Amino acid sequence: MTNTYLSFISDAHFLQCIANLHQSYLKAKRNISKKKFYSNKVDTIKLTFDAHFNGLTEEQLIENEIARQIDKSINNSIGTFHEEILGGVEGFEMGNLSGFDIKAADNTLFADIKNKHNTMNSSSAESLFQKLKHYADTYKQAKCYWVQILAKNSFNEKWFSEINGKEYSHSRVYKISGDQFYALLTGQEDALFQLYKVLPQAISNYMQQRGEQKEGQYNSALAEVKQTTLFTQRSILDEITFENYHYYKGFREL
Repeated sequence: MTNTYLSFISDAHFLQCIANLHQSYLKAKRNISKKKFYSNKVDTIKLTFDAHFNGLTEEQLIENEIARQIDKSINNSIGTFHEEILGGVEGFEMGNLSGFDIKAADNTLFADIKNKHNTMNSSSAESLFQKLKHYADTYKQAKCYWVQILAKNSFNEKWFSEINGKEYSHSRVYKISGDQFYALLTGQEDALFQLYKVLPQAISNYMQQRGEQKEGQYNSALAEVKQTTLFTQRSILDEITFENYHYYKGFREL
């Protein structure tokens, strides 16, 4: 096993994790058509504020919204990247949709990984605690962790919390910051920092190995909307509002 980049995972595994994330980037940036752009409903009231308060043209509004949608999709993939990295550490494995993100091969550790500390509401937090408690109760030697890769502080502590008016605690349910979880699994205190430091070179090497490949990023949504406005004579923002909310009372008058 070659360990040019990191001592706790092989080069092959590391580069495959980078390749997987790259594919997520390519998929997210693949043509955003009007249909795809509308798939989650566009908040045109917010866009109206953005236009006036941020001094943006309608074209800039749509380009920014497309970029936001792409970024949201990629953010979800970053958490998967950390799962894949840690799943390559000897003695640990990914959950692969099994209800946990990372587990020890001997069932002494289970973890749910969130990329950011603020990605859960109270109901999600309650559900996560109950899931970790279930693993702790089922596997009597297991410690179970809510991992926050990007946390406000560095910590590894029991998860005591009041959620929806109820107090939650368990002797083997913890919450832990990203740096300390990397340290816990690898045995190296600065493992997450090591990852950060080698990423630029590893990504560069991966891209060189991949070679020159066309990676088009043309997004047709704006052009499709503008084409429609030639016939309806609506503004771009009015056209998007009509197409998203024509079934709302009054919006057919646009």
